[in-house]
Amino acid sequence: TPSFENAKPTFTHRALTKLASLDIVNYVVTQNVDGLHRRSGMPRSKHAALHGCVFTEKCERCGEEYFRDRDLGGVSFQKTGRQCTVADCGADLRDTILDWDDALPEDDWDRSQDECEKADLVLTLGTSLRIEPAGSLPLRAKKFVIVNLQVTPLDDDATLP
Repeated sequence: TPSFENAKPTFTHRALTKLASLDIVNYVVTQNVDGLHRRSGMPRSKHAALHGCVFTEKCERCGEEYFRDRDLGGVSFQKTGRQCTVADCGADLRDTILDWDDALPEDDWDRSQDECEKADLVLTLGTSLRIEPAGSLPLRAKKFVIVNLQVTPLDDDATLP
């Protein structure tokens, strides 16, 4: 049975992680909730999970994140039943998966915009660029290229569609 737990990082995930370790790729933004960037070794400090991650729970007080081996099963910031282990915190942990009406996580969204604006080049890989507001992030870059099997609404704007 297909599940997030059985999904494995692809060559592309591993290549992006290697390029990030060499400081060739500065930041990765994903709308995927599968945790494959983290599983490939991408540090959380180098990527935004704009729609959350099925394996990540976050402290409601101090913001500490915990990356787990199993799908937490929640949607829209439900309590997971565990508490933060940061000293003097102990607050409840919540899932990080957005529902359609939830706002994007502010820190990740702000950093994603900043990173796109200061990038020399933004690569858009395997995305339809149709889910907003993230679909418009490449427009903030000096240059962007699109690598996707289908046509996207930004193909005509791309440096290399």
